[in-house]
Amino acid sequence: MSDSPDWQADLEAAGELTPAVVERITVLHGDRGVRAIEAVAEGRVKQYRDFTIVVGYSEEYVIEGRGCTCKDSLYNLDDSDPTELCWHALAAMIAEPIGAVDHHDMWYSDVREFL
Repeated sequence: MSDSPDWQADLEAAGELTPAVVERITVLHGDRGVRAIEAVAEGRVKQYRDFTIVVGYSEEYVIEGRGCTCKDSLYNLDDSDPTELCWHALAAMIAEPIGAVDHHDMWYSDVREFL
């Protein structure tokens, strides 16, 4: 399997979450895919000058590439398997090509001080 799941190319081409892409994401990623789609629909993917953040249920998680600061990513996933991603990283991968990222023209490191 390649590092770019086939649903990503279809998502970029469509510019929106189509039923076929949603199905492929959920089949490939299961519950993590479902949670990611929900997070995108709820506007919980945020881009700051320094980081992409996904707002989880109780914390905010920093996404860098395909990595995330969540415990699922740190402890449960196989780095060598490109299909194993936490739902936060998946949400960022879904939100970007469909324009569903909430952009903030500020540094997250500054915002984090207030949280």
